[in-house]
Amino acid sequence: MIPCFLKKRLLRSQAVDNHESPTAHKDTDQTKPQADKNSDVYADNNRLVNTSYSKAPISQIYRKLSGQALSISVKPKLLGELPVLNDDEQILTFYVLQDYSRSNSILIDLQTGEHKLPPALVGVKDAAHNIDENAAIIFLHHPKASDEQLSPRLARLVAATLQNPELKIRLIPVSILWGRAPEKEDSLFKLLMTDNWEDPSFTKQLFNIGVMGRDTFVQFHAAQDLRTIIYRSLNEGLDESASAATSNNSSIVNTNDLADSPIKQAMENTDLATNLAKTSKQLSEDKESAPQSPTSSASLSVSESTTDSSQALIPVADANRELLRSLQYQLDVYLDKQRASMLGPDLSDRRNLVDKLIYSPAIKHAIEKEATETGVTEHQARDIARGYANEMVNNYSYPIIRVFERFLTWLWTQLYDGVEVHHFERVRALATDHEIIYVPCHRSHIDYMLLSYVIYKRGLSIPYVAAGDNLDVPVLGSLLRGAVAFYIRRSFRGNALYTAVLREYMHTLISRNTPIEYFIEGGRSRSGRLLPPKMGMLAMTVHSQLRRTNKPVVFIPTYIGYERIMEGGTYIGELKGKPKESESLIGLLKVSRKIERIFGNVHLSFGTPLHLSDFLVKFDVEADSLPADRTDTPFDKKANAMVDNIGVKIMQHINKAAVVNPVSLLSLVLLSAPKAALDEVICRELIALYQGIARHLPYADDTIVTDMSPQAIIDYGIKLKLIERIPHILGDIIQVAGKQAALLSYFRNNILHVFILLSFLAALVARNGRIKRSRLDNIVSQLYPFLQSELFLYYPAHGLQAVLDQKIDNLIEHGLIVELEDDFLSAPAANSSRYQQLQVLATPVEQSLERYFMTLALLAQQGSGNLTESEVVDLCHLLGQRLSVLYADDIPDFFDRSLFTSFVNALIRLNYLQKDEETGVLTFDQRINNIAHHAKYILTPDMMQILQQVASLDEKEILHAITEISNKKQRKFGRKR
Repeated sequence: MIPCFLKKRLLRSQAVDNHESPTAHKDTDQTKPQADKNSDVYADNNRLVNTSYSKAPISQIYRKLSGQALSISVKPKLLGELPVLNDDEQILTFYVLQDYSRSNSILIDLQTGEHKLPPALVGVKDAAHNIDENAAIIFLHHPKASDEQLSPRLARLVAATLQNPELKIRLIPVSILWGRAPEKEDSLFKLLMTDNWEDPSFTKQLFNIGVMGRDTFVQFHAAQDLRTIIYRSLNEGLDESASAATSNNSSIVNTNDLADSPIKQAMENTDLATNLAKTSKQLSEDKESAPQSPTSSASLSVSESTTDSSQALIPVADANRELLRSLQYQLDVYLDKQRASMLGPDLSDRRNLVDKLIYSPAIKHAIEKEATETGVTEHQARDIARGYANEMVNNYSYPIIRVFERFLTWLWTQLYDGVEVHHFERVRALATDHEIIYVPCHRSHIDYMLLSYVIYKRGLSIPYVAAGDNLDVPVLGSLLRGAVAFYIRRSFRGNALYTAVLREYMHTLISRNTPIEYFIEGGRSRSGRLLPPKMGMLAMTVHSQLRRTNKPVVFIPTYIGYERIMEGGTYIGELKGKPKESESLIGLLKVSRKIERIFGNVHLSFGTPLHLSDFLVKFDVEADSLPADRTDTPFDKKANAMVDNIGVKIMQHINKAAVVNPVSLLSLVLLSAPKAALDEVICRELIALYQGIARHLPYADDTIVTDMSPQAIIDYGIKLKLIERIPHILGDIIQVAGKQAALLSYFRNNILHVFILLSFLAALVARNGRIKRSRLDNIVSQLYPFLQSELFLYYPAHGLQAVLDQKIDNLIEHGLIVELEDDFLSAPAANSSRYQQLQVLATPVEQSLERYFMTLALLAQQGSGNLTESEVVDLCHLLGQRLSVLYADDIPDFFDRSLFTSFVNALIRLNYLQKDEETGVLTFDQRINNIAHHAKYILTPDMMQILQQVASLDEKEILHAITEISNKKQRKFGRKR
């Protein structure tokens, strides 16, 4: 980079004596033609050629024939998005590549033509600014460059920019990958065909074209303003007032924003431009006695200016070279980072990686500890640790990746109408300078392949996926290990050595800047709601960062939404108590029979990134605070609290990135209607209403709402065979197709959080006819923490009042609530369509409140100090199953044990329940009844009576139920072992 003293000298140059003689300016004008002769990148040291391709017929023929030949062998794939370019004709465009090769030049020219970008192999001429280049490509490492490998063309463009304040030049960095296989650390192939050669040989170029031609990738990165890059370089290290004038966070900066910058004022000063270029006369004289580098020749040619003696200590030519070196270094590093984000780190042989793990200081310590505690020898403990490492370590194989890419491209075409991706640009912006941790929700086994496929196809390095060892089955397990997976046991509590090996492996991956993906829920959701986060992998990630890593960690919460799901029937069966089927090759073949079915679209939405550094500051946890050579250093209370908070925030951000797709919206509407059926006209109106409510006051900025019309949504549901149209003379009826209600509840639950508070407010108004606003606010505030815990709502409790006011106003604006005098809210007229819509909107929240009331009724009936936490959850789960079968149309929500666990945990966290740490027995006071009292404002008397009856169990029934549940758990545990 530019030393501070040089930068200051460059900026002080505006203080040079302004009283230059007219002769100096005359000499300057006379020397410009000579300078132009010394500016061509392809010229000999003593000759200039200023011919562009547009004036060279032979070059045109060569270019055309070469392009046609290359297009036959090379089929490049475009990665990422094309840069958005200003149509200003005064802006000159140049493409920046790292290494020179003729094939790269022609390839870029073909790509610019195909994608309607400014041409690359056409001369760029701007007589007003003395620019005449025979191509629009800058090679940072050109074989004809000298002066420590500085780019001659870049030198000329920088000089022209400094001389002409009005000149606009944009640079578009371009990455070209002849194959996307990460390089091996010790590879004969890398030695023979390395890209680091100064001048790629003819053999190397033929190899790239012949072997890698069909596996070639091109990415055009964001355009960067050359003047802005110069500003940043000169600005570095100066006082704060100057640095505040330059943006360091944007790839493209509007130079008009820097109008008052001292740097801009300095650089626009003619004396400075003259001072920066004054060496040309001396260079011309030196040519006769010593050969000059193209860069030196390219430094602008104007006559010397008068400088005072204090400025003459540093030759301006040195300052020129230092500035150019800094700019080239920045571009080089930028392209290196982009390449690393696309390829990932160099790979180590799997056996070598296992050896490095086992002999690392952290694992040596763990082995010694294991030997001491268990009585085995260190050699035996090391063999055990090696076995653990062999179980989990990935065996990345690029050929397998290529096979999966082609297979999955075919598979998605067979299964889905399309894969819609949202907000991926935020991931790309972070990939070069951060350790990326993808934390998606887990809906299906398809998630593993789908997310990796999307990331890979968009030009970023494929993440290593933490997969349960239940997927390590014959054939499939090896393929997944060679592609994306590293396997971990489903449970390893108490196994200190296994934990140490896994932590060290995670630390190795993170230290090598390998992107990682894990499912923070721990398993697939069977109900469509998010499951409570499992903190194990998250804690290991934080632990690694606190042991010191190369890049800051950033979590990418990712929402995955389906419109049909392969495992749908299996999920419903498992929720209702059917034993979970183990993964096997036979199971895979069974699933393959569904490939010809229609599964609609699948949606991936990348949520707002969560930076670990922000949490370190928030919880006052010191960075790099754990010893680097230990895996067993425990967290303190602040670090533990931080991990818990990160887990909750990840879940909330996943829900904020939700996609309200046609199927989930249709499911929400129909399952809220009596008998899951609606007149088609009313169905359309309700769909339009829900869309309008969600768009008028979005759940979050990242939330996506389908723009499909209500009628198109209905037709789409019929196409997917999820609903059916029943013709009727008075108007067609839309109803849920046979046996699809349970499955549709899964998709409804995907977006339930988006509408739950609206539903809660609607229920309070609909069930009471009219209610005072303050009373409504009080009831919602009392029950909100339980809904927040169940659905990971992101609204903070202390700011809930403002949120409720906004949502009430939204309902008023849509005519679903009427605002009366004296702060009362009322339902619309009972015979109006808005009243019917209010009743439908009020339904979704009811099942959650029914579960809460049933649990509270059970606690109140059994009394304080009589049941443990696990007994309460087990009994509620049992009662929920019975209630669902008898009264709730067999909807599986009551079968989901995690919902009862979440509610009981929330009661404990909020201190409504007190848990004895030794016995697990729960105690409580009158406040439990106070919470239950709010149910009467929402639930009908008939439903409350049913819940009371279901929860009424005598001591004998309680004992019998607990015994049966205990026996069932023991049998299940025995099967697992």
